[in-house]
Amino acid sequence: MMEWAGIALVVLTGLAGGLAVGGGFVAFIVVLDIIPRLAQITHSGKRIAWLEASVVCGVIYFTLADFNGWSWHASPLGSAVIGLFCGIFVGMLAAALTEVLNVLPILAKRLRLFNALKWLLLAMVLGKICGSLFDWLVYRSI
Repeated sequence: MMEWAGIALVVLTGLAGGLAVGGGFVAFIVVLDIIPRLAQITHSGKRIAWLEASVVCGVIYFTLADFNGWSWHASPLGSAVIGLFCGIFVGMLAAALTEVLNVLPILAKRLRLFNALKWLLLAMVLGKICGSLFDWLVYRSI
């Protein structure tokens, strides 16, 4: 009987964690207004249901891939292309979050850096690039 209680507790904990992460993801996508902006930029407002369905299908596919340990072996060039697109996605998501929160204008106002705002942005981008290169080339080889 205790064994079933332990299993039920693990299942309940996993389900609660999944719901929390999924709810956070959906809230993040909704707050950033990703799907409507994508439809606006691509002039595909009539196909917004397709955009939403593609996000849902991507989440389901990669959840199954993670749970089942699916892997895909690509050539170094293929891995570089995939890494490039992942980096572009993360960068655009970070930029969207920054835009929503108006972090840079507030930071520039408080530090009196209005004239140096483009340099601040460039420093952030170069810092991210240098940190990523250090992680890939030095830290992972240690």
